[in-house]
This record gives sequence, C-alpha cells and structure tokens, in this order.
Amino acid sequence: MPGLIRAAARTAVIAGTATSVSNRVSRRQSNKWAQQEYEQQQRYSQPQQPVPVAAPAPAPAAPPAASTQDTIEQLKELGALYQQGILTEQEFAAQKAKILGG
Repeated sequence: MPGLIRAAARTAVIAGTATSVSNRVSRRQSNKWAQQEYEQQQRYSQPQQPVPVAAPAPAPAAPPAASTQDTIEQLKELGALYQQGILTEQEFAAQKAKILGG
C-alpha cells in the first residue's frame, strides 16, 4: 500500500509540474501575441500623411538591363516588405513598376 501511495504522489507531482510549465509557456506565448497585435494596431492607427502629388519627373536614360535573376530577387524582397506591412499597397505598386521598368 505505501508503494501505491508513493506512486500516486509522484504522479501528482509530475502532473502538477507539467501543468505549471504548460501554463507558463501558454502565458508567455499569449503575451507575445498580444504585444505583436498591439504594435500592429499602433502602426495602422497612426494618421497617414497625404502624399503630395507632383508632376512626374522626366524619365532618366535607360539604365543597363538588370539580369532576370536580379529582378526576381528585387521583387521577392519587395514582396517581403509588403507582407510585413512596411510598404503600403501604393508604395508596393510604385516600386514594382519601377523594378519592372514600366
């Protein structure tokens, strides 16, 4: 009988420790997500400055043709910046057009 009580006590201690660790990890992850959500809300809630509309600048002389691989890499980097929320849709479209030469 004492062996049975000892086994039950050991199981209770192990289960309690596992629950404690699991709760701590959940709280930490929840706090991390809440912080990311807060930062994202702050980023999007700031008033946007209107972009002044200026006459288009004259087109510069044709730059040397970039290799297809360079263009693809630039577009990937641009897409990553857009996905991260660093670029607005308008900025993304303008930079993409610039990279593609159109």
